[in-house]
Amino acid sequence: MQEMSFGLLRIGLCKGVYQPSDDSFLLATYASSLTGKILDMGTGTGIAALSAAAANRKNDVVGLDINPSAVECAKANARLNSITNAVFFESDLFSATHEKFDALLFNPPYLPTTQKEKLSLENENAAYDGGESGLETFYKFSRQAGSYLFLGGKIGVIATSLNGGIKKTVEELEERIGPTQILAQDAFFFEKIALIEATLK
Repeated sequence: MQEMSFGLLRIGLCKGVYQPSDDSFLLATYASSLTGKILDMGTGTGIAALSAAAANRKNDVVGLDINPSAVECAKANARLNSITNAVFFESDLFSATHEKFDALLFNPPYLPTTQKEKLSLENENAAYDGGESGLETFYKFSRQAGSYLFLGGKIGVIATSLNGGIKKTVEELEERIGPTQILAQDAFFFEKIALIEATLK
């Protein structure tokens, strides 16, 4: 298995699982600043969940992913880093949990994707395919997210400037969760990605 380093973490890269990139690093850096009960939605290799768990061993971290290969990959990466305060489960968004958390993390599939552009492997496609708007999975998440947060809890989400995604994400979180701000942005030649935080009021 190939590996990469992120801070003090060693992250194994697994076939059929979204490989950490700039968006993942943005979310994982934010994750390392959090305390309490933390849920990482669409955990992939587990990089954000493990960053939160490693930053504070008193944190209680759960990672969920619809892709069973990602769940196994994240579990393997927890073992690789001797992290015991993060657990991982297969889940379609919130289907595997009924708990409330201090923070929710989500790097959703945000690429605007037509039917012709879908990847043939369903589990792999789920990591990229944001539907034609690029926001379909995020909107499903945002409609449910408030029910899984303690009052005053935080949501950290990655969004793209493609199709106005950053502006639409901010508007959606302000409407459904509460005060929202852009904490960080990275610019690339064809898009910007942003880390957006909302606080449940």
